[in-house]
Amino acid sequence: MNKLVYTIGYSGYKPVEFIYELRQHKINVLIDVRSVPYSKYHSEYNKETLQAMLETQNIKYRNYSREYGARQTERKFYTDGKLDFEKFASSDAFLDGIKKVKSASNLGFTVALMCAEKEPEKCHRAILVARELRDNSFEIRHIVPGQSDFSQEALEQKLVQNYFTGIEQVSLFSQNENSEEELIREAYRKRAFEIAYGGFKQ
Repeated sequence: MNKLVYTIGYSGYKPVEFIYELRQHKINVLIDVRSVPYSKYHSEYNKETLQAMLETQNIKYRNYSREYGARQTERKFYTDGKLDFEKFASSDAFLDGIKKVKSASNLGFTVALMCAEKEPEKCHRAILVARELRDNSFEIRHIVPGQSDFSQEALEQKLVQNYFTGIEQVSLFSQNENSEEELIREAYRKRAFEIAYGGFKQ
């Protein structure tokens, strides 16, 4: 089983650069996690155009808007009007997406999750989907323009540093033997609240 999954945002890449990154990382399945697989400003990444471009490179295109999209239509997945990542991660659709990635990996494919946002820490592909895949024993690597790809663990440390000062971290460590895990968990919650789609206003 291929346990490596990449993520990439197309913002910041011209199509030729985007394809180059996929080929450099030996990616042969691209999973589009956009709820609406079209771009107002970058039509070259519209579903049909992107799929045709990928086919010329023998890269399979899959759209997982139902499984992984950030704009779900069922009210039960929302809390205070925003998509609740933890609720949706336990849904049948999301778990079906996990199974599909596992199946592709079992067949030896190298998968990448794609959305628009350049920075993974600002996108649900990392805060929701990649997090759950990592918890299902996948190694996650985030591809970004102009720098080396980095792990989900490195992303988590960036989130913790963003939300908690050193004093807050020391304080929590002194109170809780599982403080590092709790810091990471709370950092995910804070970022999820910031970026979650507000589809249902109460």
